Amino acid sequence: MTNELYRPQFHFSPQQNWMNDPNGLVYFHGEYHLFYQYHPHGTTWGPMHWGHAISRDLVHWEHAPIALEPDEHGQIFSGSAVVDWQDTTGFFNGEAGLVAIFTHHDQDPDSDLRRERQSLAYSSDYGRTWTTYSGNPVLSDARFPDFRDPKVFWHPQTNQWIMILASGQTVSIYHSANLKDWSFASQFGEGEGAHIGVWECPDLFELAIDGDPARTKWVMLVSIGNSAEYREGSRTQYFIGDFDGTVFKNDASPETVKWLDSGRDNYAGVSWSDVPAKDGRRIYVGWMSNWKYAQVTPTISWRSAMTIPRTLSLISRQDQIILIQQPVEELNRLKLDSSSWDETIVEPGCNLLSQLHLPCFVLEAEFELQTAAEFGFKVRASDLSETVVGYEVEKQEIFVDRSRSGEIAFHADFPGRHGVTIETSDRRLKLHIWVDTSSIEVFAGDGEAVITDLIFPGEEEQGLEIYALHGTVKLISLNITPLKSI
Repeated sequence: MTNELYRPQFHFSPQQNWMNDPNGLVYFHGEYHLFYQYHPHGTTWGPMHWGHAISRDLVHWEHAPIALEPDEHGQIFSGSAVVDWQDTTGFFNGEAGLVAIFTHHDQDPDSDLRRERQSLAYSSDYGRTWTTYSGNPVLSDARFPDFRDPKVFWHPQTNQWIMILASGQTVSIYHSANLKDWSFASQFGEGEGAHIGVWECPDLFELAIDGDPARTKWVMLVSIGNSAEYREGSRTQYFIGDFDGTVFKNDASPETVKWLDSGRDNYAGVSWSDVPAKDGRRIYVGWMSNWKYAQVTPTISWRSAMTIPRTLSLISRQDQIILIQQPVEELNRLKLDSSSWDETIVEPGCNLLSQLHLPCFVLEAEFELQTAAEFGFKVRASDLSETVVGYEVEKQEIFVDRSRSGEIAFHADFPGRHGVTIETSDRRLKLHIWVDTSSIEVFAGDGEAVITDLIFPGEEEQGLEIYALHGTVKLISLNITPLKSI
């Protein structure tokens, strides 16, 4: 099973059948829990369950039994999980336990229209078994047929639970003292950001600026569903602003759109709850696919994987506050022996890497601009195919071109070139590239520009090339490291 063509070797994937959104990300008693939208009876979307996996290091995952199954209230759509440390629910006899807050999805028997309501389940055995709350559902609003994906967190400043929930083309915010009884607080989104599809899978959290706990901002993530008229398909935007426990205020002008990822395959991502304060990280993972073509990707017994886990941070730069992403440091334990180069001039037609053939690896490079109009790398390459990671100097654009990346004919919108502007600092550019059996994740600069794309090269297509066009570029440093399979 683990050796199937396209099976990821260092990304989480289901043992078999269909997976989409990450759900219920929570840390408790030394374990990271990853729940996910799961159809256990087929490799395309179907009646939704919560699949479950557990890790102690965010890298190696133990598959667990299905956590939540459809019941009399409907299918189990996306949601979150928290540690109820103070037993505000009364589920745990004064102890701490796990509570999942999720969307029940069904059809209203009176109108036959789609109905989405929020419900609870709880676990007293560290997430191994789950009991659905007898009082479900705990929140509904008939005005919204799309009313889903609750993300819940404790807000110590106001001493209450906060829920942010997707409600059509906005998000709604609610308060609760006990996770059972919810009151409406505010709504955000009308006229703000992008509205090219239904809003889904929100998240809301506070981050320090430049690591200074005295200076913070709140970050809101909102994913946007696929619409036929937009070739990009499903994507995730973010807002930076302030939150007082009731209202979120966006710092940017309403028309400003900030994309979390400029590739095509990072959707519905959310962050882990209850990561210990001594750790201090905001750790995020996304579903590594796109609703344009997710159900027809060329895998056989399973479908979809998650991105690598990433740490989200805020940095200040030229009077702006920027969200950056960095792969979690735990991934470094997969590294084998590196090959290194430094202080080398890269010229057209000269490939320093012609002797390397690697299916799964991480590449860390720093360049100094010279006369080349474009430079970069070609990975998973052969005479027939290649995936290009390049930097176009005049446009100041980093891009991934998967037009010849292997198997591409399964959907017309799959092949293409995806880019994002990134200004160089002192005419230098850093690239951090993770390549797996069927994906590439590019972190440029300090992680302010990110491109996540699926690729489907043949098993034998493992060549590597460094290239420059119409001039030279100076390679300051390069490390290429094979990665162990998980």
